[in-house]
Amino acid sequence: MKIRSKKIRNMQIINPATEETITSLEEDYSSTLQLKFDALNQAQPIWANKTLQERMSVIAKFSDLLEAEIEALALVLTNEVGKPLQQSRNEINGARARIKWMLSNAEKYLSDEVMVDEPGLKEIIKYEPLGVICNISAWNYPYLVGVNVFIPALLSGNAVMYKPSEYATLTGLQIEKLLKKAGIPAPVFQVAVGAKETGAALLEMNFDGYFFTGSYKTGKLIYEKVASKMVPCQLELGGKDPLYVADDVTDIAAVAVGTADGAFYNNGQSCCAVERIYVHEKYYQDYLTAFVTEVKSWKSGLPLANDTYIGPLTRKEQISVLENQVVDALNKGAKLLTGGKAIEGKGYYFEPTVLTDVTNDMLVMQEESFGPIIGIMKVKDDTEALMMMKDTDYGLTASVYTANQARAEKILAQLDAGSGYWNCCDRVSAALPWSGRKYSGIGATLSHQGLRAFTKPKGYHLRG
Repeated sequence: MKIRSKKIRNMQIINPATEETITSLEEDYSSTLQLKFDALNQAQPIWANKTLQERMSVIAKFSDLLEAEIEALALVLTNEVGKPLQQSRNEINGARARIKWMLSNAEKYLSDEVMVDEPGLKEIIKYEPLGVICNISAWNYPYLVGVNVFIPALLSGNAVMYKPSEYATLTGLQIEKLLKKAGIPAPVFQVAVGAKETGAALLEMNFDGYFFTGSYKTGKLIYEKVASKMVPCQLELGGKDPLYVADDVTDIAAVAVGTADGAFYNNGQSCCAVERIYVHEKYYQDYLTAFVTEVKSWKSGLPLANDTYIGPLTRKEQISVLENQVVDALNKGAKLLTGGKAIEGKGYYFEPTVLTDVTNDMLVMQEESFGPIIGIMKVKDDTEALMMMKDTDYGLTASVYTANQARAEKILAQLDAGSGYWNCCDRVSAALPWSGRKYSGIGATLSHQGLRAFTKPKGYHLRG
């Protein structure tokens, strides 16, 4: 690619709880990115030539460092994205749990597979690394969505250009520091610092694979931009995840409490957060009462306080998105049970918001909210619930609460979503593929599919 010098850009890192500037970082531009890209290409074959066990040992040390330095890492994460400190600790521990699964299964799924072994003929599948991959990551769970990509990529023998979100860059730099402290050779993992322009420059480079986590709009742009390169492109995008509460649940209050957490944990800033709730008319009022009681019990405030459940939104711009959804819903006949507006003062705070008497044509039921807001709709039976749940362009997760597993599976089987939940929601397992349908993405991370996503299978026909 042609390299042009550009004026140095400085990026301000803002604490969303206080609106104070934490620090300023110099962004990468074309020539600095090219230097990092060249280093990755030179180092990747050396890293790939190490044994799988050697690479696993380094990743295990990285996980140990996450544990040893969790308090400092959690503080950095909380300060730049605004999530309550305990939720930051939870995220780092969750990342370590995923790494543990990957290390326990890497040898099984990345080693050569003998498919045929008979006199005179052996047929083998070898899993070769893609090469140098580009990982454009997200800010809402930088450890969790990060390890979904760069850990299996490194285990497979790839070199990684990691671009953290501009809202989680300090965490990205902490990840780089600990990976190299654990033993990753410096040129094998490079961080691209910057916002939109840096991301656009990466798309112009000839990586061997692109892995993005973020919004549908940006994912679509990336997919179109890199299509002509004919390399793998995986997109983990947003969701408008529905949840249905049937008429045979045994403890409606407990269901309301659990599903409220599923909707509002991390301030609702999760791609798999519950975003639409449909409740059977039998339990509708009881559910609303318990749900709103739970929501009103939460404390909003500074994320460093031990009793804070709702911190600030990470991005100031999201406040207007939520305000617009509230206005649209109320204008179309919805009722506001609690919340509904931004909280005055410093920081990007928005009240936990519950809307009822909603309809599926409202923005709050169709467009990803990514904030502390939920619409709850009454339905008469499974048929109506299924019709409403299907009414979306997204397909990430769907949840059904019922006493009958067969009933839940019958509903979930008819939904075009990557994950189905029975009597649970808003969860991810390292053992299962994390994938989306429609606007929610392409490809899969986690499980054996996620390990092999960073490889090129090659078939060997060996006679003799």
